Amino acid sequence: MPGELRMRRADREVTDINEIMEILDQCKTAHVAMVDDGHPYVVPLSYGYKIEDGILTLYLHSAKEGRKIDILKKNPEVCFEICNEGMAVFPETPCNSGYYFSSVIGNGVVEFLEEAADKTEALSMMFRQQSGRDVTFTEQQALAVCVFKIVSNDFTGKRKKCPKDGA
Repeated sequence: MPGELRMRRADREVTDINEIMEILDQCKTAHVAMVDDGHPYVVPLSYGYKIEDGILTLYLHSAKEGRKIDILKKNPEVCFEICNEGMAVFPETPCNSGYYFSSVIGNGVVEFLEEAADKTEALSMMFRQQSGRDVTFTEQQALAVCVFKIVSNDFTGKRKKCPKDGA
């Protein structure tokens, strides 16, 4: 559920699901952190998403083999971060420097999709997120890649608006 993670700067917290969806719509890359035998490992991945009943589901794809897949099969618990490009500001006084941004961070569990229909639907969501276009994937295309989802009920948004945007 949005807002389960608490942050120190409550004035920047985004709990409204529509605002969280706005942030997710503006971004293209999810950084997914996992643990490999006690060591952190993070990878950037393109994504698609849906939110239903307060549950955020991120859809991602990958080659069928590799370190990331090996880790996720051993330990499917992950943390993810999605952030826009933002804007840095450097006023004359360096201590007043800052960064305007919007982000969504959460914890979730990875589930691998095996059925071709589930994979084609997920790939279509990812392609729409990345390109803005609706595309239908074939079963052959879907079966050629690894597709997985992160299911999260523990996520929140955060935003530091630029003053010209009405912060």
